[in-house]
Amino acid sequence: MSTPTGFMEYQRELPADRDPLERIKDWNEFHKHLSEEQLRTQGARCMDCGTPYCHTGIELAGSVSGCPVNNLIPEWNNLIYRGLWREALERLHKTNNFPEFTGRVCPAPCEGSCTVGLIGDAVTIKTIEQAIIDRGFEEGWVVPQPPKVRTGKRVAVVGSGPAGMAAAAQLNKAGHTVTVYERSDRVGGLLTYGIPTMKLEKHVVQRRVDLLIEEGIEFVTNTEIGKDIPASELVEKFDAVVLCGGATRARDVSMEGRELKGIHMAMDYLNGTIKSYLDSNLEDGNYISAKDKDVIVIGGGDTGSDCVATALRHGCKSVTQFGTVGKAPLQRDNVNNPWPQFPNVYTLDYAHEEAKALFGEDPRAFSVLTKKFVGDENGNLKELHTVQIERIVDPETGRKVYNEIPGTEKVWPADLVLIAVGFEGPEKTLIEQLGLEQDRRSNVKAAYGKYTTNVDKVFAAGDMRRGQSLVVWAINEGREVAREVDKYLMGSTMLP
Repeated sequence: MSTPTGFMEYQRELPADRDPLERIKDWNEFHKHLSEEQLRTQGARCMDCGTPYCHTGIELAGSVSGCPVNNLIPEWNNLIYRGLWREALERLHKTNNFPEFTGRVCPAPCEGSCTVGLIGDAVTIKTIEQAIIDRGFEEGWVVPQPPKVRTGKRVAVVGSGPAGMAAAAQLNKAGHTVTVYERSDRVGGLLTYGIPTMKLEKHVVQRRVDLLIEEGIEFVTNTEIGKDIPASELVEKFDAVVLCGGATRARDVSMEGRELKGIHMAMDYLNGTIKSYLDSNLEDGNYISAKDKDVIVIGGGDTGSDCVATALRHGCKSVTQFGTVGKAPLQRDNVNNPWPQFPNVYTLDYAHEEAKALFGEDPRAFSVLTKKFVGDENGNLKELHTVQIERIVDPETGRKVYNEIPGTEKVWPADLVLIAVGFEGPEKTLIEQLGLEQDRRSNVKAAYGKYTTNVDKVFAAGDMRRGQSLVVWAINEGREVAREVDKYLMGSTMLP
């Protein structure tokens, strides 16, 4: 234990963020950093409790509790308190291939299940995690570690997102020759083209990709399996195939006026902006611009929030984010949302904080249902119509349903609507070519922990198997599928 009474002596402290009105002028990461002394103090708040939940990685009440990659959190908290940074990095890398990603974009379910959070504020686990890996790169401790011996086995990984990269990294460590196929022009999957640069700058992704290349992994970009290369060809050429293509089919809405100009899918909007920024610092104009527009984002999740932040940086006239759920309480409901469940409380994330600073209020509209889009005589979107809704229990079925509230109809001016209402599953081409079985949600059917499909030699992991989820879950499944593939190829495995 760092210090037995640290959690009582010291207060939780987070690094300050850059001023919202300043950071919306650029596309750089918005977090600042704690000093080494501050980080040691935060590490001292860890109780090293007898039964820690922070690293459990289980699902409770539909959300994750604890760390899905089972990070050895109390151990590296103690090491940071003692000033043993390199040892902390070694502990961190034992369970997580890419802490520089999770330390930036993970919602930190570990902190939601921190024992200190039972009576106060949780340990700043995510902040310490990022500090450890960033220090590791700064000091030159993170270096390529190619395998000493090759097995002669060849593995193809489809998709270079966090699941694909984690699987490739682990399989390469086992000595297999790994080729990763990516349909985009850059490696990284959603890490590159799904998460805005202000949350994850892309040189951070490329830095890790370069390391993996030096360790012997081959990345093939601009190549979509199922179109550019038949899926059957991979099965024939490789000893095993791991599918980590994500769940990228975006869910659309069907209602009056959907065909109007000015209505776009959120990922098209985000991807276009990120690519244009990386290609030309937005000078090529090859993206959907929100400049001087009234923007409505339909969907209350993280993708919608990223659209809000992006629209602000484009210079939008206004921005509002619709969500069908009600406003969360200010404090945890200990009856319906007890510890160690992830706390469902009202917060302002980075995008909402920025919009509030610029326009004076939280951009979210809660419990809102869009009824129709309305356009002008030229087919351009000009407004949308909504109604407030409430969630009730149907007395006949016992299921929770949404009811419209009479008299709450409203018309919103809008030049640009971005649809961010989730995803329907993986792309179908590859699945159909291989004849893969799917579950009821259209994901590739493969049991968690086993990852084998109904086709010999073919494995599936990450969002393609579990549906849209967190980066940390993708890393978890990438690591686990690598272990199962290694066992399949060699009869046994030393991978964790």
